Amino acid sequence: MTDTVQEIKKRVEASREDIIKFMRDIVAIPSMESLIGPVGERIQAEMKKLGYDEVRFDKMGNTVGRIGNGKKVIVFDSHIDTVGVGDPSEWEWDPFIGKVEDGILYARGACDEKNSTPGMVYGLAIARDLGLLDGYTAYYFGNMEEWCDGIAPNSFVEVDPKVKPDFVVIGEPTKMNVYRGHKGRIELKVTASGRSAHAASHYLGDNAVYKMMAVITQIRELDRRMRFGMGYHPVQGTPSIAVTDVSARTASLNAVPDQFTIYLDRRITSNEPHDDVIDQIKGLIPDYLQEEILVEELFYDTPSYTGFVFPVSKFYPPFLLEDGHPFAQAGLNTIEALWGEKRPLGTWDFSTNGTYWAGKAGIPSIGFGPGDEKTAHMTNENVSLNDVVLATEFYALLPKMLSEQK
Repeated sequence: MTDTVQEIKKRVEASREDIIKFMRDIVAIPSMESLIGPVGERIQAEMKKLGYDEVRFDKMGNTVGRIGNGKKVIVFDSHIDTVGVGDPSEWEWDPFIGKVEDGILYARGACDEKNSTPGMVYGLAIARDLGLLDGYTAYYFGNMEEWCDGIAPNSFVEVDPKVKPDFVVIGEPTKMNVYRGHKGRIELKVTASGRSAHAASHYLGDNAVYKMMAVITQIRELDRRMRFGMGYHPVQGTPSIAVTDVSARTASLNAVPDQFTIYLDRRITSNEPHDDVIDQIKGLIPDYLQEEILVEELFYDTPSYTGFVFPVSKFYPPFLLEDGHPFAQAGLNTIEALWGEKRPLGTWDFSTNGTYWAGKAGIPSIGFGPGDEKTAHMTNENVSLNDVVLATEFYALLPKMLSEQK
């Protein structure tokens, strides 16, 4: 194993400049609102250069690269879309070209989540060249995720290429540690119905906004109780709930709204069943308003940029791999073999494609990627370019360490 590690390090170091250039190139290509065609083409060009066995877009428009035809299937998952840049005037540098200071790249997508793509693409090629993928079919899966966790892997398993992996590595930022899970979430809308009337005679109507006021207060109180331990999970931490958007339907600014809707983001832990969470929200509505306020689970059915539609519920299950699971231990052993350190297992605060891979499909999944999730979506989003290179070593060695795990 010592010789293998040294050979991986040698090859990664020889590719350092190519890996960094690749990273700068893909960050410079905007891929907001799941428009991942152009960045996918750039990634596919790199995989073709490295001699992948298969490189293509799937029906949804995700990028798929395959090496090998072994019985065990391992997928390296990295979403290659990003959130928008918000107000451009808030950026002190071009958000896509970015800037590099002290070896840190600051740019949109630097951390969330183009950070892992170069290491995965190069790491799998190096693993192949060193015979470390014997017995595997290995996929790089560059997908759209930002607006609906798990929809891309769901399509990967059920539509194209119709493959159920044995193991999945999620490249979301983990500060170069192995992560084994996160909270899930449910997105809901709560709609109050009323009756319109002219504002001058508002008492003849039934103001839908007023009906929701008590519910919003109860939501705030529920979140406060969660922060003080209600629903606490010893690994995943505390659940939460937040009102994230509102909309009113009214005939004019001089009319009583006949409908008022709030949207909720409810973060859930593994000890909170789906139906219990829904019932909890319904329980916040006063008894006398139960027939006038409706709680609904949201669905995602927006076409991808290729026109592909794959309707899914916006219920994103939590997941937590056992700390003694062979895959988690293989990740820890990979870190120790490469860098001589024992690092603790961790979990994300946000959710990932693990909501489908592990949460719905039950596929053992771990996370590993450079960067700190706390900078995601911010104007100072960043990643260490040295860590982008070092992550390549991890992705190259992991399959071999997994094969040797008892």
